[in-house]
Amino acid sequence: MFALALLLACGAATGCGGRATTHHKPGTTHEQASGSVGTLLTADDGAGHRLREVPAQGAPEVQLTVRPDSEDGWNVQLAVKNYRFTPDSTGGAALPGAGHAHLELDGRKVARLYGPWFHLPAAQVPEGAHTLTARLYADDHTAWAVSGKPVEATTPLTATAPGASAGHGHGETEAAPKSPDPRQADRTVTITVRDGKVSPAPARTELRRGERVALSVTSDRADTLHVHGYDKELALPAGQEATLILTADRTGLFEVETHESRLVLTQLLVR
Repeated sequence: MFALALLLACGAATGCGGRATTHHKPGTTHEQASGSVGTLLTADDGAGHRLREVPAQGAPEVQLTVRPDSEDGWNVQLAVKNYRFTPDSTGGAALPGAGHAHLELDGRKVARLYGPWFHLPAAQVPEGAHTLTARLYADDHTAWAVSGKPVEATTPLTATAPGASAGHGHGETEAAPKSPDPRQADRTVTITVRDGKVSPAPARTELRRGERVALSVTSDRADTLHVHGYDKELALPAGQEATLILTADRTGLFEVETHESRLVLTQLLVR
């Protein structure tokens, strides 16, 4: 009983060794989760994730390519070297040359990537010139770094009004991508977030496996929508409707929530 009380007290004191600086799986300490790969620096990536310094030789590398999609938005490709995506061990110890990536638009996180391909919807990119960044992370959410700088790649991205032209990372121009059309989905769930409240009240949305559902969300504050289990994310610009179209190809109960405000928007029950 004494040992249990001490353990609980330590947890309440944010780890008995100071505030944790990385996320990790429940039941593991910060030290166990962080591992001993490279050197954990005091500097971070600008979003609170500490840098994990490794030698330049054999270090992870990434290249970023963006091309307009014929239906909507852009297709983003990450070409990596000395690195592999490990979605099954996210939250565990930092393993050499393994982890996931973050995709940022003008320094704002758009999505977490567990593979080399990602579709960026047009609704997530306001009109104008932008910078898209892909950065590599370890499983413990520290950012891989070389010479004190994160391992990342950037490319310019220009979103134009309908009927104009849109440029991407290789300087080509094509017709501007269209916004997602909820009518392409079998079901549409429309949600509004205002003053920290969800309307309509969170409930279960029942789907048959293989159905396409459109999640149309309007938030009064900038946030990020996350579909658990599918690992799909969508940036929510303040005051603007954003739509994510998802194919329900997995059965089970999956929560849809916001990252910043941590609000449950709905639950997808796929049978």
